[in-house]
Amino acid sequence: MKLLPFLALAIAGCTPEPKAVGTDVETGAMLFAANCAACHGADGRGAGPASLGLGEAPPDLTRLTRQNKGRFPRAYLMEIIAGKVGPDHPTAAMPVFGTADLGRLVTVQSDGKEITVPAGMLAVANYIESIQE
Repeated sequence: MKLLPFLALAIAGCTPEPKAVGTDVETGAMLFAANCAACHGADGRGAGPASLGLGEAPPDLTRLTRQNKGRFPRAYLMEIIAGKVGPDHPTAAMPVFGTADLGRLVTVQSDGKEITVPAGMLAVANYIESIQE
């Protein structure tokens, strides 16, 4: 059958390409403003308007490096964004963004291991690292 290669091409043409999302700090800032600032505040300190009524304020994202003995916890942060923490974890009130369309997958070295994450997730982590005090 000679239709099989054409059928495969037709099906492949129906699969959307991953969204072109950068991993730079500026892209991360835009994604943070659109998806995170409502709870974490525009400055990342945890005082966004949507955080009212949560019972506990979202964490101050500008102090993650300080709280982690001078090392930015990139892999851990991306696990939280992706929703890979248990229901008893203090971040359980945070919406899961791991299934959102955050762009193509990229592989990075983080905390001594290689991880693959969407480009937008890496961009948000890069932005959060840039606001550390």
